[in-house]
Amino acid sequence: MRHSALPAGPPPGDQPVDPSRPASGERLGAGLRVRHLTMMGLGSAIGAGLFLGAGAGISLAGPAILVSYVVAGVLVILVMRMLAEMAAALPSSGSFSTYADEGIGRWAGFTLGWLYWATLVLVLGVEITGASQIIHGWAPVLPQWVVALLLVTAFAVVNLSAVRSFGEFEFWFASLKVAVVVLFLVVGVLLVLGLLPGTEPVGAANLVGHGGFAPRGMSGIAAGLLVVVFAFGGIEIVTIAAAESQDPRRAIAAAARSVVWRILLFYVGSVAVMVMVLPWDAPELVAGPFVAVLSRTGIPGLPLAMEVVVVIALLSAFNANVYGTSRMAYSLAQRGDGPRGLRRVSRQGTPVAAVGLSVVCALVSVGLNWLLPDTLLGILLSAAGASLILVWLFIAVAQLRLRPRLEREGLLTVRMWGHPWLSWATLALLVGFAVLMLTDDAARGQLISAVGLCGVLAGIYAGRAAVRRRGVEPAGRD
Repeated sequence: MRHSALPAGPPPGDQPVDPSRPASGERLGAGLRVRHLTMMGLGSAIGAGLFLGAGAGISLAGPAILVSYVVAGVLVILVMRMLAEMAAALPSSGSFSTYADEGIGRWAGFTLGWLYWATLVLVLGVEITGASQIIHGWAPVLPQWVVALLLVTAFAVVNLSAVRSFGEFEFWFASLKVAVVVLFLVVGVLLVLGLLPGTEPVGAANLVGHGGFAPRGMSGIAAGLLVVVFAFGGIEIVTIAAAESQDPRRAIAAAARSVVWRILLFYVGSVAVMVMVLPWDAPELVAGPFVAVLSRTGIPGLPLAMEVVVVIALLSAFNANVYGTSRMAYSLAQRGDGPRGLRRVSRQGTPVAAVGLSVVCALVSVGLNWLLPDTLLGILLSAAGASLILVWLFIAVAQLRLRPRLEREGLLTVRMWGHPWLSWATLALLVGFAVLMLTDDAARGQLISAVGLCGVLAGIYAGRAAVRRRGVEPAGRD
């Protein structure tokens, strides 16, 4: 591979660097285990997208949101398999940004890395907004922005601890919400079958009534897909975190296998329960779909308990995504594509400067909570989906470009199914989805904005490369 014989440190020109060999004093810790990675993947993906975004998706597409979830689920399984193939061969905290760098070009690694970082920053705002809204409802005496500030501060401390401690904290945090989702599925099935006291079987009335299965047609499914894509975002953190495990290749293979199937089951199963128990246009579904379903059980205190779990789920996802943003920023800095200061690592192996940057960005969302307490969640939910589609497109192209080289060098321990045909089919599905987005007014604007952001980032890279070629260090590197 072209990175294997290259020295660490920022490149003198537009040349690739070794992302896996940081200089002394800039190395990350290596304390994560497979169970940590698995729960981090689940914890990052099972957050605002499921607990809050599911209701928004149902309102856009009706019961046909199940089609959106299945399509997105199949896509994410295929994309994650492609990503796991590359990550098991070349473990890196930069993950897909590093593979785009290697397989497509330095400009692609720079663009994809900062695009993903910016997308996760938006996700941080969604999760802290959702959690602070609920807590503010319990204790109205505290302004929402104060609640958000306290939460961000607490999780800054968690992310600045040693990675082993962080992994253990996130493992138990995420385990609780996974257990609750499983419990919700069991209770939901009992509701659908009418096996709880005081309930009757609901049948398929809510699936086909109120305008039919797809009351808003294909445009509704397309609009719902944006929310769905956002919901699945975060699962790729498994390949980012694996670089800090003791055996990255084995850890990636084990975690990637289990995470994607579990998430698909949780998402499709949970949403199926929602659209069967309640009419798709029920107002309470948008406000809080999990609480709305559990309210039908008649069990005192269960909806409030679910609200507590929703807060824990959002905070767990927030915690994992602070980790993801910090590691991506650290990796970009290691490759010379970010400020040198972001490479600073504590004695415990934590990239303190990169974590600090993520926390500052989260604090910006706290300010937005103060300015737009009622509308911020919807704004941020609609902004992230299109960027994730572009991230997936980069991953698919990088895998197609890198696969022959990885195979020649005998580095493949995880293989994409049916390569190259299924790899090309995945890329075609992603392109088809992008075309489908262009048919919807709201989705079109979001996709154009995401592509525009990619163009800006690529332009920044081209400008930096031109300055380097003239032998002048870019301003702001320090």
